[in-house]
Amino acid sequence: MTNVVRSDPFQAYVPFDPFREMELISAPWNHFRRWMHELPAEPMMKLDVAEDEKAFHVKVELPGVKKEDISIEVEGKRVSIAAETRREVEEAKGETLHSERYFGRQSRTFLLGSDIDRKSVEAKLADGVLHVTLPKSGALKAEKIAVG
Repeated sequence: MTNVVRSDPFQAYVPFDPFREMELISAPWNHFRRWMHELPAEPMMKLDVAEDEKAFHVKVELPGVKKEDISIEVEGKRVSIAAETRREVEEAKGETLHSERYFGRQSRTFLLGSDIDRKSVEAKLADGVLHVTLPKSGALKAEKIAVG
């Protein structure tokens, strides 16, 4: 009995598989992308803004930040809040098994619905949350606010 076997005489010379080729080309990029996702992300300033007829009320999460490291600038409707962040995490006593550090500056700038009375702005830091009261006004000149 005769067995018929199909074969391509050029298969050994031109092994072309477009999907395998694309995989080989993108492999280094995939490793880099995976490595970037494993890096700890820098913290992002989270905030809530509320409004009543007299003022805007802003709450900003700033855990571990000292009031001396916070700056607030108000110019017309624009509010900028910046904080110097220093975070260190260590696990285990004695020999270091795990340690992470982040040092950097976070900032958020946003526009409100009306101008702010810079001279009446109040800011307090309590339990890692910055509370800022921004009374409404028509003033336009920029001014830095001290955190109390």
